[in-house]
Amino acid sequence: MKAGMRGIGVLLTCLAVAVLVACSHPVAKVSGTWDPKAAAAYLDSRAGWWMEWNGSARDHGTFCISCHTALPYALSRPALRAALAEQGPSINERNLTENVTKRVRLGKDVGPYYSDRGYDHKTDESRGTESVLNALILASHDAQRGQMSDDTRAAFDNMWALQLTTGENRGSWLWLQFDLEPWEANDSAYYGAALAAIAVGTAPANYASTPGIQDNLARLREYLIRESAAQSMLNRVFLLWASNKLPGLMAPEQRDAIIKEILMKQQGDGGWRLASITWKWHGWSLRSFENMWLREDGTPMEGKSDGVATSLVTLALQEAGIPRDNAQLKRGLSWLMSNQNAAEGFWPASSVNKRRHISSDTGRFMSDAATAFAVLALTENQRTASQVASASNH
Repeated sequence: MKAGMRGIGVLLTCLAVAVLVACSHPVAKVSGTWDPKAAAAYLDSRAGWWMEWNGSARDHGTFCISCHTALPYALSRPALRAALAEQGPSINERNLTENVTKRVRLGKDVGPYYSDRGYDHKTDESRGTESVLNALILASHDAQRGQMSDDTRAAFDNMWALQLTTGENRGSWLWLQFDLEPWEANDSAYYGAALAAIAVGTAPANYASTPGIQDNLARLREYLIRESAAQSMLNRVFLLWASNKLPGLMAPEQRDAIIKEILMKQQGDGGWRLASITWKWHGWSLRSFENMWLREDGTPMEGKSDGVATSLVTLALQEAGIPRDNAQLKRGLSWLMSNQNAAEGFWPASSVNKRRHISSDTGRFMSDAATAFAVLALTENQRTASQVASASNH
């Protein structure tokens, strides 16, 4: 996750026609199939590895929550339960939730993800980042049960206590910055604020209406609205997702403009490319020469679509209420159907920071995120298809 990159070169985007109006013909099926069992096996394996990996270990026998592996796993794995006829959470789901709960209960008695030793401001950045991730994971867990636990309320209390109330970033949280795109970069605080909004909107028991948090919510909404124009498209994809969970984050015309911009970035194969939706004019060293993207380490990136961008875009578009018969949405979902690795169950994606071999554990980080978000996008498509079918039968 690095964002200290300097943008050079000219971004050549593919011109596509954005179709924002629902078609009048009957809803057509998205072509292709996918394997939920294989996706679950891949996600479980990777979550298990992360929890045991020395690089994720923290004090008191806990592990840190990563934005590429652990967080997407926590959000996506429950969505596979019905397809796999599971009666409850997987072992790794339980372990991850227990880890987060333990760290919430320990509070400041547990060390931060990163200390200031060898870094600048990493203790405060770690605390801010973790507070949002903890609240989101526990809120998502409670949403499945329909009731809010004391631990989740404590996680939210800690999150609000760490929200910035002054300065140009008021309303957001200090966020880990390691100059690593797309989630530990100089602009990743916006991503973190969008996650906080998703957490609030996901929490059960109408938590968003709690009187004691209304000033915090006002600051959060104001920050997301105020800073949206300066964000990468990827950050605005998360804003679009968050806006469906927590009302009042954007006006209808802003929503339509973001959707139009997203659809214009669709590639000829039907998918989206992480480099093109993460790149900004400023603050980057990811470079584009004649549409050939170079990572920060100077290595070229392939020009084809990837699982992270395509799954996040199709998920956000569905959350935003794009009609199921929208041609571009269907092409994106079909790309996901056609690009799951048949042997191992994952979706392809690679780092925009440096070249890493897919056979290595760190080389799979972006495929971990791609697979989790693909599961969310595809199960959402199945859910809405079932609703349409049920409505037509009545």
